[in-house]
Amino acid sequence: MARIVIHHPEIRDRRGEAGGAIALAGAWDIRSLESRSRQLGGELARYAGAETWDLSGVQRLDHIGALLIWRAWNRRKPAKLVAHPEHEALFADLAAIPQVAPERRRIALIEPIRSLGDGAAAIAGGFVDLVRLLGQVALDLVALARAPARGPWREISATIYRAGVQALGITALVGFLIGVVLAYLSGEQLKAYGANVFVINIVGIGIVRELGPMLAAILVAGRSGSAMTAQFGVMRVTEEIDALAVMGIPVAMRLVLPKVIALAVAVPLLVLWTNFVALTGAMLSTKLQLGIGYRMFIDTLPHAVPIANYWLGLGKGAVFGVLIALIACYFGLRIEPNTESLGRGTTQSVVTAITVVIIVDAIFAVMFSHVGFASR
Repeated sequence: MARIVIHHPEIRDRRGEAGGAIALAGAWDIRSLESRSRQLGGELARYAGAETWDLSGVQRLDHIGALLIWRAWNRRKPAKLVAHPEHEALFADLAAIPQVAPERRRIALIEPIRSLGDGAAAIAGGFVDLVRLLGQVALDLVALARAPARGPWREISATIYRAGVQALGITALVGFLIGVVLAYLSGEQLKAYGANVFVINIVGIGIVRELGPMLAAILVAGRSGSAMTAQFGVMRVTEEIDALAVMGIPVAMRLVLPKVIALAVAVPLLVLWTNFVALTGAMLSTKLQLGIGYRMFIDTLPHAVPIANYWLGLGKGAVFGVLIALIACYFGLRIEPNTESLGRGTTQSVVTAITVVIIVDAIFAVMFSHVGFASR
């Protein structure tokens, strides 16, 4: 029995002959192409424009060889092709694969600008959606004022209890420690100049005007804001929000409005509580460190901290409460019905709420920089 000799892959240009074509011969499989694929690919690229190809002399052809030839053809079958039926089937499989446009290389200098633009567009879109949600809440408030009996009072009272009453412990602990630390550090500096009594002014203004509202808002954002976002996310996963929409129950009225009203009431009350506990800690610290009596601290505090600072702190607390509730509900409603989106949305809600609280507090500090200070 005669032995069939398998030749190496060859490329012959027969276009000058009768019926000329680019003829391929030999073995075009992975074993034969292992060391010559780059060389043969370059040779095939020179004949990419040829319209007639003759593959009848190809002895072996697998997907690797077919792919090499297919790329030389610019991923399309030539006008005239002579090949064995089993080889044509390989090219038919390659033709059935959808073509993906090659991705353009992005210039390194443009990429950061593009990323910055995408981020700015995302922030702007989120701000617009948040304003739209605020507008819907305003309309629901008008509807609630017209028909108070139909309002979600049970949800409001439950949210006040969860966000306010249950947060008394953690706010008291943090406020007391902040008062002690602030009084201790201020007292150490003032003691060197013999101005011990002015620690009451520093501690009073710092706590009532800034630290009290900020601490209460940040704790509420991390504790209650995350819980609200997670609640909305779970309702999205279990399709409860979709069920409310199907039954014709307004989602904003029953879910968003109670949380906005509740935090607008609970956060100012927590600000008062935090101020009281922080000032108590400061009073204890000044007594132990500087020897300032409790009666002197209490008598000096109203003169050192005008009443306008208390109203400013309460106003901050109400604004912070509304913003925290809106942000928590906004990110909660955006959560997709999967656990990964739930975790990501809760994290974004807390981070955004705390960031917005700090930014708004800075705006308040600039706007009311001449309000609430004792005249000299």
